[in-house]
Amino acid sequence: SLQDQFDNLEKHTQWGIDVLEKYIKFVKERTEIELSYAKQLRNLSKKYQPKKNSKEEEEYRYTSTRAFLATLNEMNDYAGQHEVISENMTSLITAELTRYVQELKQERKSHFHDGRKAQQHIETCWKQLEASKRRFERDCKEADRAQQYFEKMDADINVTKADVEKARQQAQLRHQMAEDSKAEYSSTLQKFNSEQHEHYYTHIPNIFQKIQEMEERRIVRIGESMKTFAEVDRQVIPIIGKCLDEITKAAESVDHKNDSQMVIEAFKSGFEPPGDVDFEDFTQPMKRTVSESSLSNSRGDGKSEPKFGSKSKGKLWPFIKKNKLMSLLTSPHQPPPPPPASASPSAVPNGPQSPKQQKEPLSHRFNEFMTSKPKIHCFRSLKRGGAGPEDFSNLPPEQRRKKLQQKVDELNRDIQKEMDSRDALTKMKDVYIKNPQMGDAASVDHRLAELGQNIEKLRLEVQKFEGWLAEVEGRLPARSEQPRRQSGVYEAQNPSGVNSCAQDRESPDGSYTEEQSQETEMKVPATDFDDEFDDEEPLPTIGTCKALYTFEGQNEGTISVAEGELLYVIEEDKGDGWTRIRRNEDEEGYVPTSYVEVYLDKNAK
Repeated sequence: SLQDQFDNLEKHTQWGIDVLEKYIKFVKERTEIELSYAKQLRNLSKKYQPKKNSKEEEEYRYTSTRAFLATLNEMNDYAGQHEVISENMTSLITAELTRYVQELKQERKSHFHDGRKAQQHIETCWKQLEASKRRFERDCKEADRAQQYFEKMDADINVTKADVEKARQQAQLRHQMAEDSKAEYSSTLQKFNSEQHEHYYTHIPNIFQKIQEMEERRIVRIGESMKTFAEVDRQVIPIIGKCLDEITKAAESVDHKNDSQMVIEAFKSGFEPPGDVDFEDFTQPMKRTVSESSLSNSRGDGKSEPKFGSKSKGKLWPFIKKNKLMSLLTSPHQPPPPPPASASPSAVPNGPQSPKQQKEPLSHRFNEFMTSKPKIHCFRSLKRGGAGPEDFSNLPPEQRRKKLQQKVDELNRDIQKEMDSRDALTKMKDVYIKNPQMGDAASVDHRLAELGQNIEKLRLEVQKFEGWLAEVEGRLPARSEQPRRQSGVYEAQNPSGVNSCAQDRESPDGSYTEEQSQETEMKVPATDFDDEFDDEEPLPTIGTCKALYTFEGQNEGTISVAEGELLYVIEEDKGDGWTRIRRNEDEEGYVPTSYVEVYLDKNAK
């Protein structure tokens, strides 16, 4: 029936609207994904960006890290294009379709309202026709009954003439009513047939046509939206392609040779490799020949007594591990002071014999050097002492030269700024002299004097640093020359460049355990070791000890103890007559082994 068709169309058009709303929801979720993806990309790029004024920022001078930085920047632009996709899909699809769905619902409601109205109208016409038909039928029956009654009365001789006349008039009335009902029924029937024709051939087809057009527009609109969905993506492809091209370009700019050269320039020390170790003839034990380049070389001041801490050994330090270097710098090898004269050697149960002063075999010293534990306090003292000496003498020669050159350039820039300021004030003073109403010329004299003093101070600073720079450049070998040993020359030119590490090399009794050249060449940048040693755990205790005598630890690396005091042992005597002890977390150092009685913990590692 027609009503069934309306029901089917109503269900189908509602399904079409549901499909449209489902597509809108799909696009909306896609835009949220694009925004989330863009946000994650930006956060990722930000996470790996170098922090300002940090060590990471210095690392981005290499071509590989610069290429990585360019990749991070391009990822930001890449994320921006996904934000563009989200914005365009929201404005061109989601917003437009949402508005269209509202319009579609209103139009659909109007069409089905018209259809229901037309259906109700034809049903009303049908009811009117049925009523007219029943009335005509009833009047006809009444007219037949009245006619039959009249005929019966007329044939009956017992009925008066008046009763017959009354029955005849009643029959005529009923007949007239039947004729009127017939005319009305005929008119109603014609009207209904006309309305029905109009309903089925005009109104309903028009409503169905409008519903069909509405549905077709919906289908076209969702197809256009799908096309826009693809176009929005396609529009950003060229820009995304440019981002990828820039990443490729940055990757192609990576220059391994250049990066390697930068590393060489950054870490080049200027030290010469150690020379050959001479043969030591032990067949003549009293006359062992030692060459200048030997690891057991004596001081450059002409003393014949050989020591392990020679300048040649000092030149080994760029090629050994840090912990070995630390042990070398801090292990005391000189004999401690003897106990008070009132004490006999037997009073000290664990007191060692005074270490012999004769020369030990090279193999024994080198083995001790390789097996000793690292001592951390040397480099910690460097850090406590500040940023290092003003002349950067704690750095290797090549690094020192670079630092000094940077300082000279920086001072020259400061001088230029001050001179520019002075020139500007001079011009201002000239203007004031020519035009007194603009200002007092004497008001700038004080500032001009200050600038002159600043420039003079900066020039003195430049001369000082240029002197150090000339000293370093005179000491460094020529770039084109073959490497040659010049430790003697280096020592002669820098007799006073001793940093805090050199002080740690002084034994507790005041005598140096290494030559001056050792201390001079052992200048290590604190920044190279701070990170490694600052967080190192303190040495564990291996026992306890009791001070037998009072010891005044006045030298670097020692600690004062009072007679009878109980302390912790953290490093036992290694044959040099010194034991390392700790009072608390902040106080530790060396004391003569003969001054304490040690109780080692057997379970200690």
